[in-house]
Amino acid sequence: METLQQSQEKLAKILNIPYLYFKREDFHKYGSHKGRSLPKMIENSLKKGENHFCISSSGNAALASALFIQEYNKTHTENPLFLQIFVGKNIPQEKLSHLMNLTDEHIQLLQDERPKQKAFQMEKEGKAVYLRQSTDDVALLGYESLAEELLEIPDLQAVFIPTSSGTTAEALADTYEKLGKHIQIHIVQTTKCHPIAKHFDTDFIPTEESCAMAIVDMVAHRKQSLVQKIQQSTGSGWVVNDEQIQEAQKLIKETTGDDISPNSALSVAGLQKALQHGWKWNGSVVCIITGR
Repeated sequence: METLQQSQEKLAKILNIPYLYFKREDFHKYGSHKGRSLPKMIENSLKKGENHFCISSSGNAALASALFIQEYNKTHTENPLFLQIFVGKNIPQEKLSHLMNLTDEHIQLLQDERPKQKAFQMEKEGKAVYLRQSTDDVALLGYESLAEELLEIPDLQAVFIPTSSGTTAEALADTYEKLGKHIQIHIVQTTKCHPIAKHFDTDFIPTEESCAMAIVDMVAHRKQSLVQKIQQSTGSGWVVNDEQIQEAQKLIKETTGDDISPNSALSVAGLQKALQHGWKWNGSVVCIITGR
């Protein structure tokens, strides 16, 4: 599903850059950019005869999985898929409510202090396939379409990506390398969770919490390869705090009228920090608005 690519002329003028676009993955039918990768991962397991899945998620990955499986089950009533969703105790109430509304006889939801461990255990016992973007390279294939759609933006020079595991950023870097396109990859993480971005940005004070609660992958299995690919793209990584995220949200609201989530606002906050550190472009920059 192709999503909107919105030119943000007013915001570009305020930021003093030539061209700025928002890639509106929050308009994806599965709720976020995760809707590009999770269905491919599930379909790949289906080919192997699997039909029971589990996921540990801060919200968007679980939502994408549940929406896809719900849609699949409507047309495959005799051979439905099953999904067990594990979420933490601190999941935002809005996302929790949304997920609860998707539960049925095939989709179950459980809040737990250790959701990742619960999913690991379920897979270890052979009860379900654990859907993990960070370790499944099929997820990379799902984001190739995102990379290709972004190439429709005239004179694209840089992409800013809110980043947890780094899967989206790695997929974009891989696709552009294969296509021979030089486009900078910039990842944006939080002062709470920054295992990849800290290799580029040291201008921050670590915090115990962040309002961008979807950025949670402290292990970052893709870290080593992604750092190299970001360097090859001549991009960078950025770490932003709550004040910078909220400033970006406010600026977006004032210039576009849109209320976007703290997780999505990371891309704009990262762009602002890059500009403050002297980065410049003479072509188009895109900020990915990842999801709700």
